[in-house]
Amino acid sequence: MSTGTTGQEPSRGLLLGPLLRHVDETNASIWVETAMACTVEVRCGADAWRAATFGAHGHHYALVEVSGLEPGSVCPYTVHLDGVPVWPLKDGFPDSMIATLDPGRAPRLAFGSCRTSIPHDEAGNRTHGIDAMRAYALSMAAPGHGRWPDAVLFLGDQVYADSTSLEMQEFIRRRRDIKEEPGAELKDFEEYAHLYRLAWSDPANRWLLSTLPSAMIFDDHDIRDDWNSSISSKRKIEQTTWWHERLVSGLGSYWIYQHLGNLSPGQRAEDPLWRLVADHTGPGELDLGPELVAFAERVDTEPESHRWSYCRDWGGVRLVVLDSRAARRLDPEQRAMLDPGELAWLDERMRGGFNHLLIGTSLPFLLPMGLHHVESWDEAISSSGRGRPGAWLGERLRRKLDLEHWAAFQRSFQEVARIVTEVADGKRGPAPQTVTFLSGDVHFSYVSEIERGHGSRILQAVCSPIRNPLPRFLRYFAAALAFGPAVPFGAWMARRTHVPSPPFEWDLIKGPWFDNNLAILEDTGDGLAVNWFTGVARDGDPAHPGLKTVAVASLAARRDEPHREDSPEPA
Repeated sequence: MSTGTTGQEPSRGLLLGPLLRHVDETNASIWVETAMACTVEVRCGADAWRAATFGAHGHHYALVEVSGLEPGSVCPYTVHLDGVPVWPLKDGFPDSMIATLDPGRAPRLAFGSCRTSIPHDEAGNRTHGIDAMRAYALSMAAPGHGRWPDAVLFLGDQVYADSTSLEMQEFIRRRRDIKEEPGAELKDFEEYAHLYRLAWSDPANRWLLSTLPSAMIFDDHDIRDDWNSSISSKRKIEQTTWWHERLVSGLGSYWIYQHLGNLSPGQRAEDPLWRLVADHTGPGELDLGPELVAFAERVDTEPESHRWSYCRDWGGVRLVVLDSRAARRLDPEQRAMLDPGELAWLDERMRGGFNHLLIGTSLPFLLPMGLHHVESWDEAISSSGRGRPGAWLGERLRRKLDLEHWAAFQRSFQEVARIVTEVADGKRGPAPQTVTFLSGDVHFSYVSEIERGHGSRILQAVCSPIRNPLPRFLRYFAAALAFGPAVPFGAWMARRTHVPSPPFEWDLIKGPWFDNNLAILEDTGDGLAVNWFTGVARDGDPAHPGLKTVAVASLAARRDEPHREDSPEPA
């Protein structure tokens, strides 16, 4: 089995992919980037499906919609460009498969966030640890792995546009003076395209993405650290000469590389930009570049003109994936994590009648209590009514300490808390066994639970990072801020600034831990089982890591008193 540590050379015109994206009981979406305009064909058994490429800024893409499959079926597939076979590669990995959902089987979901595009050699592992996604891919490809997940959910920071590897910086230097703004950060669409290629072309990860359906949502580093954290930071960066091109390129590339594949065929058909692709009849390849730029500019100035969030139901599980970045309102008088349209959309989908209601949001809804109080206090002193010295201090702390999670948008926190409680109390249909937030971002993992003795369990499960660990000294700082003396002190500060008390209290029941890891969640019928896995070096060979369990959480249905587990010291 080939396990090279750098990106593969193009395979006869196939630059990136195939990525297996949205899959349901009878349909599958397969995404590719190619070296030229062509017709992309996916063959599965005796059947074939085709799509013409569309262009954007000199690149070529296609999304092939595979339909008419049998529920619960597993079929190997191949990819052809203008009739020439280009996938699978003969590199020792198994055939890529389309496994449709089985309506009679409880779903299994992998999730995680925060993954840097660093080489998988000894030097890369020394600075950034072993890539948990790659370690899981190698385990999946080996005999005896057991049941694969039905999908993987990437909860933000799939790429780091503002913290680039030496490989990415070499590419930048070949195009422009890296000493001029924005320096080693990304500038335009061409650099985003190269960054995605670095992130997704390692042989093991490329195979995993070709055979494991994926869903994604952005966080700040997909664009830039603390993107949309406050109105003052937004106005400041908009004054630079490079930000407009960066933002337009980041949103446009996100639509192509990540967002398109999140949607079902029906949802995609409602996207005006996709309809331009689907309705194009030639002659020649559609150039979507100008429309993509206009779209990205409109989304930035009119966030309610497009929805990045999406919802999926399968088995007894509903998954609602929320945009907690682009849908923000930053005006201090109307500050909100979700604009009115986004909140109304969420409100409509928060219903009972499922075994489990999962809410995927890159930023944890239930932060550790200490950090929650600090962030709510910081928002209060940063508001325009608190005077200039307090506002200045609050904004400085917000930027330095990344105080811009749900707790720092108290209006939205209180509204979503109300909605979630109504679901858990059975006021929106039969109460689920659990209402569970799935999140990343904070670079440590944990499970928290709201303290309540009735109705659904309300939980927060975090898996972060996949590959970008905190330096050791920052782990102790993060633990102290989140779990130590900051808890009573933060609560006191929040009361002093008249921050509304949370409508409930929550407690840590598992964690924290700081490993690179990928989590696997499964509906057991009597609750959720979640396992966190990390990669470990074997026999001093960085190219062939093994897989080790970091933590296990059995989140059974309603119980009277949650068991509190002792928190380990930061690793």
